[in-house]
Amino acid sequence: MAFLEIIDLVAGYDANIVIKGLSMKVEEGEKVVIIGPSGSGKSTLLKCIVRLVEPKSGKIFFKGVEVTSKDIDIRKIRQRTGFVFQNYNLFPHMTVLQNILLPLRVVKKMPKEEALKKALSVLEKVGMLEYKDAYPLQLSGGQQQRVAIARALAMDPELMLLDEPTSALDPELVDEVLDILRKVAKQGITLLIVTHELDFAEDVADRIIFMEDGKIVEEGPPHKLLYNPEKQRTKLFLRRILKRLHNKTINQEINSN
Repeated sequence: MAFLEIIDLVAGYDANIVIKGLSMKVEEGEKVVIIGPSGSGKSTLLKCIVRLVEPKSGKIFFKGVEVTSKDIDIRKIRQRTGFVFQNYNLFPHMTVLQNILLPLRVVKKMPKEEALKKALSVLEKVGMLEYKDAYPLQLSGGQQQRVAIARALAMDPELMLLDEPTSALDPELVDEVLDILRKVAKQGITLLIVTHELDFAEDVADRIIFMEDGKIVEEGPPHKLLYNPEKQRTKLFLRRILKRLHNKTINQEINSN
């Protein structure tokens, strides 16, 4: 069985069905990037994997264990995964260090000294050690996201789920977060990343999946999917993304002059 396997997944919010019978596999150590228009179910898919959204039907297996079983202790699955959200999800009343320590102490039940050593280590890895006593609102968006990545890494995850980790950032802060994620991608952790950063996707992904309307339209190696997609819908989406990026670059150059 695959490291992660999703079978006939149906999910949504009340009567609004967002994912419509989706099936996919991810192998251990694989880096998979998911792209697609807003509302296509990308974020919902990631949340279903750790049951932050409860699937309506279908099955999800993580290392042979059925995540969607009613008998599963989902906390044990979450202990082995890291989730990085669009909007950081840091506790504003806690310092950077306290934000890292909390899941280590509460979820992993790690002794205080061991947790402290681990927290300081991951903050150093993402270049945020000097800000350990700062509060999230004292940091830039890029710095907050680096702390969120450190919090996920502190759990020693076997699987990391990243939901548009740069979408809430100002353009000049995007690169600093992507540089951290490039380093994470080299660590052997299995990654499932939702992003529209196509250059980044080409750099780190083993496979890119294009989703629309709750289904997988097309998937393949980065170079093939980005430069020679088979489906007309994929071609149209990529054309629109590239046009938007081109216009954004022009506007940034105008504003900087």
